Amino acid sequence: MPVTAPHVLIVDDEEHIRRIMSIMLGKRGYRCTTAAGGEEALKIAGREGADAVLTDLMMPGMDGLELLKRLKASDPDVAVVVVTAFATMETAIEAMKAGAYDYISKPFIEDEMAIVIEKALERRRLIDENRRLKKEIGERGDRGTFLGDSPAMRRVFGMIAKVAETKATVLITGESGTGKELAARSVHMNGPRRDRPFVAVNCGAIPANLMESEFFGHVRGAFTGAVGAKTGLVAEADGGTLFLDEVSEIPMELQSKFLRLLQEEEYRRVGDTQVRKADLRVIAATNKSLPQEIEEGRFREDVYFRLNVVRIEMPPLRDRREDIPMLARHFLDDAVKRNGLPPKKLTPAALQTLSEQSFAGNVRALRNILEQAAVMSDGEHIAPDDLFFGTQLPAPPPARDPASGGLPAVMLPPGMTDLKAAVKQVTAEAERVLISKALGSVSGNRTKAAKLLGVSRRALITKVQLYNL
Repeated sequence: MPVTAPHVLIVDDEEHIRRIMSIMLGKRGYRCTTAAGGEEALKIAGREGADAVLTDLMMPGMDGLELLKRLKASDPDVAVVVVTAFATMETAIEAMKAGAYDYISKPFIEDEMAIVIEKALERRRLIDENRRLKKEIGERGDRGTFLGDSPAMRRVFGMIAKVAETKATVLITGESGTGKELAARSVHMNGPRRDRPFVAVNCGAIPANLMESEFFGHVRGAFTGAVGAKTGLVAEADGGTLFLDEVSEIPMELQSKFLRLLQEEEYRRVGDTQVRKADLRVIAATNKSLPQEIEEGRFREDVYFRLNVVRIEMPPLRDRREDIPMLARHFLDDAVKRNGLPPKKLTPAALQTLSEQSFAGNVRALRNILEQAAVMSDGEHIAPDDLFFGTQLPAPPPARDPASGGLPAVMLPPGMTDLKAAVKQVTAEAERVLISKALGSVSGNRTKAAKLLGVSRRALITKVQLYNL
């Protein structure tokens, strides 16, 4: 299905201003509708809805503040940005108190307006996503895909139930793939902030020189390239939960600012003198040993103690093997539904094989194995031979030749007896067949095929060219 462009409603009593704004935002991919006043804007919003509203404050008849209040009364989540030629702190504060997302002043700069609208729409998308997640979790129970009945997982569920109703900071530790973000979402969704934003951020994915601005925001002109103000992730999470994944990756020089946020619930945007308050819950996660990071001078001890108020240790899958059959069946059913495949079941032997694995990638690895098996297997039953646990391309189960004592039947060119050459040829043929089958199952999409086969897209392209597929 095609993605619908975000709808921006532009309200201004001056026609040329409406036209300029519409052109500026239209060329950035937004669907723009214009209104000459508040009454017309309310009719359009009631009829078509709006993802964001850009409205002048000073208009004859219904002014921008009244329009803002009436829009918010009918749709509390609508993102409203006010435009004013009288950019005093008083008018800005009044608009923000009434529920405006942000404001820009005339004469406005195109890039500044575009950035503010983009952030306003991003916040709207975040609210919609949280609502969707809440509905989804409500439909499938508190745990959702966060499954398990082992003693280790029962302890985790018990801790989540106790801490969810509080505001205590939570530190979630465990190996990669154990479900740390699922645990964080479960804490959020089972607590009093469930209706507020859950903002998840991978600290390791943000460049160090941009991290302060990304988290705390900045004012216009704070540094080269700051053409407009930025609210930041802390402001986005205000009232809700800020989830810091890979928290050990926050640079030492920035940790002191996080300490102030944790201790005083205060922060300042880059380049700003105004101290802002933030009412949020912080949940952090790491697969590293923070005490060791402290010992080696990469993490502040005082920040660690502030984060480690309640600690939830996520057990690796090898320590909860009794949960593997339940998880495997769930992941297989999910993969079958998402890929539009006929129903498939795991054989007892396949379940036994899965239960014996160490799963270095934990639950994430198990999910990937079941998705690959669902797509690549031909029959309605998933057998051990349909499961692939390595990092190389899996070879199909070889045919057995009764005449050779049950050894695999291998077709070789006449006269070939060299062991290395024979193995190389058989491996190449297995690769060619599997790659061809994977590409066929995803309509030639190389990115999806590479994921199914457990190789990089570049490696897959190399093989495709090698085998002239």
